[in-house]
Amino acid sequence: MKQPRITDIRATTVTVPLHAPLRHSNGAHWGRFVRTIIEVETDVGITGLGEMGGGGESAEMAFRQLKSYLVGHNPFELEAMRFKICNPTASLYNNRTQLHAALEFACIDIIGKFLNVPACDLFGGKVRDRVPFASYLFFTYPNEKTGRGEITTADDLSKEAIKLKKQYGFTSHKLKGGVFHPDYELEAFRAMAHAVGPDSVRYDPNAALSVEAAIRFGHAIEDLNNDYLEDPTWGLNGMRRVREKVRIPLATNTVVINFEQLATNVRDPAVDVILLDTTFWGGIRSCIKAAGVCETFQTGIAVHSSGELGIQLASMLHMGAVVPNLTFKADAHYHHLVDDVIEGGLMPYQNGSIAVPTGPGLGVTLNRDKLKQYAELYQSIGGYPYDRDPRRPDWFALVPNEIWADPHATGYIKK
Repeated sequence: MKQPRITDIRATTVTVPLHAPLRHSNGAHWGRFVRTIIEVETDVGITGLGEMGGGGESAEMAFRQLKSYLVGHNPFELEAMRFKICNPTASLYNNRTQLHAALEFACIDIIGKFLNVPACDLFGGKVRDRVPFASYLFFTYPNEKTGRGEITTADDLSKEAIKLKKQYGFTSHKLKGGVFHPDYELEAFRAMAHAVGPDSVRYDPNAALSVEAAIRFGHAIEDLNNDYLEDPTWGLNGMRRVREKVRIPLATNTVVINFEQLATNVRDPAVDVILLDTTFWGGIRSCIKAAGVCETFQTGIAVHSSGELGIQLASMLHMGAVVPNLTFKADAHYHHLVDDVIEGGLMPYQNGSIAVPTGPGLGVTLNRDKLKQYAELYQSIGGYPYDRDPRRPDWFALVPNEIWADPHATGYIKK
């Protein structure tokens, strides 16, 4: 049987609305996610789908430039593609890891469609049919059109956690912090933890705290049912210092995102739980390889979310389906989205989990009308800088941060 060859690569940038702008330690998601959708065509009539965060002319141009590397390439030859795009020395100059991830998604989608099997069967088969998720809670600005959805106070946060628990069945709850002073967020986090009862909780300030502040915060929540404390401070050595003082597992998606860092962490542990991201690590296969290393050394893993639409979510679900050591619930921004670009719209949650797609390849189909709608929306309003706050235009985050948002400032909270 003749195996397929790549004939074309198309990249389309879209922006899909969120229910409300999501605030974080470096700025905000300004009421929408910007993503680049990849279509890889082959000479056998099969098109594979990929997705990458961010986008615009620069991302679309970057994918166009890779056509000369990949037209004529056999999508089954994934290792050869990895070195064509991400040769470790060449990558010192071009940093193509996330581009490769999107293309790998598409090639895996092609292979699965060609063989008529779901992607997870290419990696050993499922050990679970559904992947459980944690709620993903943010401090938010109000929706600019409706004026609703603002979350600033401990009461706001607790009500939102209870609402998501009832609506989606979440039993683990994560707060993205690093926005307000740690003392303010500590009060809000503890209130939320008590509001959800016996459920587990996790706090992630995106490395905004100093080592000393992280230790104080960690001590103050040790009595809660913590899954882990995620990226409380920056750097492997900073995390190692916090780990020595705090009796909560530490997790990261920022300081262990490649195999060199993973090896360092194995030799001199600083982090207990590695949050595997199918984009940051360069694809599904790299995440599964890393999960195998973590299984060997009894290091925990979870699945990280980088603001995905349904195509990348499918990659996360197939990865989560095959790794046996996924003992923590995955992250997903997905319930913050208003819509998706795949057929059927947003994938449904049931009892806090999402079913692994069973169709061939990634198991999702592009909705052409939605792709066009959200590509046109992007063309009309453009992107936004992830590391800026639309209501604090002169502010930039420090690491560790010391200039916190004021929760009582006009326009931040309901009067």
